Amino acid sequence: MLAVSCVAQSADRPLDGLRVGDVDEPLDRQGWVRVALRAAALNHHDLWSLRGVGLPADRLPMVLGCDGAGVLDDGTEVVVHAVVGDPDAGGGDETLDPRRTLLSELHPGTLAESVLVPARNVVPKPAALGWLEAACVPTAWLTAYRMLTSRAGLLGPSTVLVQGAGGGVASAAIVLARAMGHRVFCTSRDADKRALGLELGAELAVESGTRLPEKVDLVVETVGAATWEHSLRALRPGGRVVVSGATSGPNPPADLNRVFFLQLSVVGSTMGTRDELAELLDLLVRTGVRPLISDVRPLADARRSFEQLERGDVFGKLVLEV
Repeated sequence: MLAVSCVAQSADRPLDGLRVGDVDEPLDRQGWVRVALRAAALNHHDLWSLRGVGLPADRLPMVLGCDGAGVLDDGTEVVVHAVVGDPDAGGGDETLDPRRTLLSELHPGTLAESVLVPARNVVPKPAALGWLEAACVPTAWLTAYRMLTSRAGLLGPSTVLVQGAGGGVASAAIVLARAMGHRVFCTSRDADKRALGLELGAELAVESGTRLPEKVDLVVETVGAATWEHSLRALRPGGRVVVSGATSGPNPPADLNRVFFLQLSVVGSTMGTRDELAELLDLLVRTGVRPLISDVRPLADARRSFEQLERGDVFGKLVLEV
């Protein structure tokens, strides 16, 4: 079958290790199901794998991809949940299973004509969602959804700051927060991305570090060191920052005096559960909100999409049709 694989890794030249070509189909496995994919989407996770982060070299070659939607052998249309874990081992939450992994880290991923996943890792695709839209949801959009719901601690309509509006999780968070009834502020160093943040539903878009007109209840933080000071200073007393990434660096000054004096909460968040994925799909159907898609190409042309991802000149998802 045709697949997009990581065959070598380089921090400086990640695309040197990218191969688009035939691989063996995964072998049947008890308790797992085969999904004939119709569409798949890229994430920065794929680029990090090519750079050698999170994917040990002894597991190469590895089919890349976390996002995908397709059809089971019986014709059921499904969305793939990328977190392979045991809910019981995580106290009812598979993302808290110490042994949990994502597709393309231990098991082949979704950038292929088919993927084999545990039977619990598929969710029925709503008829109202097309293949391209459904394929965008399981990683960045699910991460944003979890940050805004089970990890946010919000009790009603609130004010949310989304840092780094150009990122996949951040742009999803703007759209979802607005759909949930929150007021949204966003930041970006790039004027075009600030303008797009406003188009997605933010009522205010400012350059990173700019003082806001009011304190916020929640900060959605994926940038890390470059925005951390601003994130803490933007919070009202008792506010919360939810962190799911640190693309600019993981070790900013903690500013613990501010944290304890204002009784701020710092909460980590990673991906989301199968149940949260089902909730997110239902939210998209109910609200009419859809993922923003930047570019669509056939699977065979995946290298072009990876080149775009590496350059960073995208706002929205890069989707591959199978």
